Amino acid sequence: MNWLARREHSQFELREKLAAREIEPDVAAEAVARLVADGLVSDARFAESFIAAKMRRGQGPVRIRAELKRRGVGAELIEQHLHDAELDWARSAAEVRRKKFGAPVPADFPSRARQQRFLEYRGFTGEQIRAAMGSAATDDFD
Repeated sequence: MNWLARREHSQFELREKLAAREIEPDVAAEAVARLVADGLVSDARFAESFIAAKMRRGQGPVRIRAELKRRGVGAELIEQHLHDAELDWARSAAEVRRKKFGAPVPADFPSRARQQRFLEYRGFTGEQIRAAMGSAATDDFD
C-alpha cells in the first residue's frame, strides 16, 4: 500500500516489486488481482497519469509508448491514452526545442542535426521534428 500511496503503478510493476522482495509469484499475482478488483490498481489510470507526467517533462509519444510497454501496459491501452491526450505533439516538440536551444532555428547543418537528434532522443517522430524545426528541415528521422 505504501507504493500505491506514492504514485500509480501498473500491475506488472507491482508484481515485479513483489518478486524483488522474494514473494512467491502466485501469491503476488493474487495480491495484485485483489488490488485490481478493489479498484486500487488500474493500468488505465496508470497510463493516463504516466502520459501526463511525461508530457509535462517534454517527452514525445515514441519514448512514452516505449516506457509504457516496458512497464507492462498493453499496446491497445497505450494507443487509446496517447490518442486521448489530444496534445499537439509538433507544438510540444517546438517548445522543447525552443526551451533547450532558444528561439531561432539554426541555418547551419551541424546545429540543426544536433537539435534534431535531441528531439529524436526525447521521443518525437520525424514528422513532429520537421514541424518543430520549420519547413527547412533537411534530415529525415522517421
